[in-house]
Amino acid sequence: MDWMRWHDDYDRPGSPLARRLQVVREQIGTALDRSPSGPLRVVSLCAGQGRDLLDVLAVHPRRDDVRGRLVELDADNAAYARQSARAAGLHQIEVVTADAAITDHYRGMVPADLVLICGVFGNLTDEDIESTIASCPQLCGTGGTVIWTRDRSLPDRVPLICEWFAEHGFDQRWVSEPDAGFGVGVHRFTGRPQPLASGMRMFTFVGFDVLSRMDAPADGAG
Repeated sequence: MDWMRWHDDYDRPGSPLARRLQVVREQIGTALDRSPSGPLRVVSLCAGQGRDLLDVLAVHPRRDDVRGRLVELDADNAAYARQSARAAGLHQIEVVTADAAITDHYRGMVPADLVLICGVFGNLTDEDIESTIASCPQLCGTGGTVIWTRDRSLPDRVPLICEWFAEHGFDQRWVSEPDAGFGVGVHRFTGRPQPLASGMRMFTFVGFDVLSRMDAPADGAG
């Protein structure tokens, strides 16, 4: 999978990814608006080119309050995000080229006020989606917000994802409608943050293309 080219759909007006990106940006802006005054911390897992967070921060009144860390394994996408942050004058935003699944990469930036898990769940097995959600209390501070995405192709995992967040101390604030063509969820953490485990792997990024082949029926199967 060419993950740089994957982002091209963001530039196609009306595409599901372009519409999803707009919704995610709106929810990030709302989360920042609702955050308490003072310094804020943001982390983004598998951040890609950072188009969701960076474009909002560039024009948001709270931009100077925010310290952030974007973690992205693809070096080209990370370089794109890094350049975008510099161009916007967001010098307090770090872009780390690393495996976003490893907890160590968030040390010093958690518990965060905003955690972004966008473009991730559709590339994970169900077991790893659940384990990632179970790890969120290590990433998110009390009262903090998690914004996540997941496609709504069958089997639709969005209702189950909402249940898993509830099981781990998160209140549902908003979820996109089933007919939107994509899933975006916003959950607020009401529990107490857990200490960040060292060297823990939260998930394995399989890729939606690989998952789709895994789920395809074998030849001759009904």
